[in-house]
Amino acid sequence: MHSSQSRQPPEPPLTLAVSPEYGGEGTRRKFGKTALLLVVFIMVGCAPTPPMTTLHWQQLPPLPDREGFATPFAGTSHGALIVAGGANFPGKRPWEGGAKVWYDSIFILQDPAGNWKIGGHLPRPNAYGVSITTPDGLICVGGGNASEHFREVFRVAWDGANISITPLPALPAPCAFMCGAMVDKMLYVAGGIDTPGATTCLKNFWSLDLADHKSHWKELEACPGPPRMLSVAGAADGSFYLFSGTRLFPGPDGKPVREYLRDCWRYTPGKGWMRLADIPRATVAAASPAPLIDGTRLLVISGDDGLHVGFKPEPQHPGFPRGVLAYDTRTNTWSEIEQGPISRGTVPTTKWKDWFVIPSGEVRPGYRSPEVWAFRAEVTPSKISP
Repeated sequence: MHSSQSRQPPEPPLTLAVSPEYGGEGTRRKFGKTALLLVVFIMVGCAPTPPMTTLHWQQLPPLPDREGFATPFAGTSHGALIVAGGANFPGKRPWEGGAKVWYDSIFILQDPAGNWKIGGHLPRPNAYGVSITTPDGLICVGGGNASEHFREVFRVAWDGANISITPLPALPAPCAFMCGAMVDKMLYVAGGIDTPGATTCLKNFWSLDLADHKSHWKELEACPGPPRMLSVAGAADGSFYLFSGTRLFPGPDGKPVREYLRDCWRYTPGKGWMRLADIPRATVAAASPAPLIDGTRLLVISGDDGLHVGFKPEPQHPGFPRGVLAYDTRTNTWSEIEQGPISRGTVPTTKWKDWFVIPSGEVRPGYRSPEVWAFRAEVTPSKISP
């Protein structure tokens, strides 16, 4: 991930929201106890139990690379799983003076029990962009390499035998380490940084209408929260969701310092931004876009909580939290579903053959994994307690 120091923000103060009271003073005295008893009965006697969710995990064939990759592009086309680009440290680790290398290979997996093959190459080595799967193929947005970040956007399609790459409208500015998701046929991108050495994040929010072949990117009202990168994006109920991420500041030595964020937001076209319940822990660079299960809950899988920044010795870093958090779009609440089998950061997600796939990614700072994991969710609907 984009290296930097860290500082944790103070816990937000507890805020109690109080609904307005109706009627005059006499009304409140007369019906106060009755209303209170009714509320208690509803909350205790008829409280809905949360849905029981089980994630069934399996491993797909690993990528044909010893190290694996951070933030490759990933998606599907013509029934095949595509993983392309990414970055790793093939020799020495960063604390040993090792150099990060970017890649342009496009890997294709046509069958879960099959083998990966190289289907082609990206226009140039690229990593840390946004991946969006559409019916026409995988859209790759932005990204960058060691020397620059990119504006380019293109579609990668597989026809069963060959890869084709189609240019799409370029971003308003170079951008990498951002997040993005598609709401209906509108593609949204938020956050990121414009250069590899940036010490502040972009305060941006862009959209591209994929239903209009003549459209270009539009600059929309940015999230009211702090500018950020490495956030998790999601889409549900016609809205775009933005979870966590990290803010950057220039440190005394001129290098970026991180502030790990827990605030969460929802953008609805025509209504704008609304702040949501804070996520229980920071989830920087968690798998994105967030998988949507049962149409109402967005999953945030692993990600860096910032608690082990600067850990020594580096090879013994414990990895990132394995918890799977679920955001309920109906109740504006968070819960933890389970402790998953993987520690991951800087990794995309995509849906393939009824499974959500998490290909490669970073298992702890400086280390990637070629493993490709997939899961499907089994949900038992909530019931009303007697």
